[in-house]
Amino acid sequence: MPMTGYQHKGSFYTGQYRNLLKDYGIDQQEINTRLEDTWSKLFEGDEDTRIYYPQGEDMGYMLDTGNLDARSEGMSYGMMMAVQLNRKDVFDRLWNWTMTHMYMTTGVHAGYFAWSCKPDGSRLANGPAPDGEEFFAMALFFASHRWGDGEAPYNYGTQARDLLRTCIHRGEDGVGYPMWDPDNKLIKFIPECDYSDPSYHLPHFYELFALWSYPEDRAFWKEAAVASRVYLTISCHPVTGLAPEYAHYDGTPNNDRGYGHFFSDSYRVAANIGLDWEWFGADEWECEEANKVQAFFADKTPEDYRRYTVAGEAFDEKSLHPVGLLATNAMASLAATGPHAQASIELFWNTPLRTGTRRYYDNCLYLFTLLALSGNYRIYLPK
Repeated sequence: MPMTGYQHKGSFYTGQYRNLLKDYGIDQQEINTRLEDTWSKLFEGDEDTRIYYPQGEDMGYMLDTGNLDARSEGMSYGMMMAVQLNRKDVFDRLWNWTMTHMYMTTGVHAGYFAWSCKPDGSRLANGPAPDGEEFFAMALFFASHRWGDGEAPYNYGTQARDLLRTCIHRGEDGVGYPMWDPDNKLIKFIPECDYSDPSYHLPHFYELFALWSYPEDRAFWKEAAVASRVYLTISCHPVTGLAPEYAHYDGTPNNDRGYGHFFSDSYRVAANIGLDWEWFGADEWECEEANKVQAFFADKTPEDYRRYTVAGEAFDEKSLHPVGLLATNAMASLAATGPHAQASIELFWNTPLRTGTRRYYDNCLYLFTLLALSGNYRIYLPK
């Protein structure tokens, strides 16, 4: 059983991944069955559950079932799921669809991916969303290390390095904008803006980018990992632990368009700090943060989850993605040392996949949490 005050050295250093589901008494065969069943339902299941759709002989896409589009977020999430579960066939279909329909080769966003397309591949947007790019790059590195590189576009490692180079150097010639602010090393909400989204901050990815990107870019990514960990401490509320969807560079909520509260994007912060702690164990603040978030939700039921100010004041508006929220709160147990870790995990384990119109976002977060809590969200190192 996980205990308060334990010494944690990250999986990157030990090669060991904790299976919290098993630690809290769930049978390993049940865990294996849940993993297989979850993948099967999301990638091969019926029309009320699946979110992946193969297309033609060599492509496939992840459908945002609430908006009926394919998003760079979802495509990159699907690729990460596929590489973690050793499904190269699905990974390559998703990557081929992404490169065919989303990759932009001209204009101010050349080198990035259009964040939204129709299922037929036609674009609904001609700008990128940086959370897609960072997940694409990480999934591609893992694919390169797990399966080896092939011919373009399946030369995964080169694709990842080129993408990261674009993300931080775009605009140096006066055309376009980088995805990370070159001065403070913080990821932007979109390249053209000067504020951030706390849920985009993935210091555990940046630590690995600092090892595997082009040599001249590695110092930047090391600094970005440090900067993001600091940013999370100033953007998460000191009492509730809640993060806003958008925040200024000083960490204060950005309410210019009403996104300065705890709502859908924000849920991912708890999951991210849990995985960063599991992989690198770099900042004990993450344990405190996980404890605060779990404590805030300990007396609330998923049926009554709502939009909240970061100070914890509830709006009338209910959560659009309660399954996603309870899942990320459970994933925070990777870092939690407080009294609510077990209850958060049990709530997750006893909650089924979401079905129906809004299932996409919830179930992406659900599968990531299942992977992480079972010790199967892993770093794949070069062979």
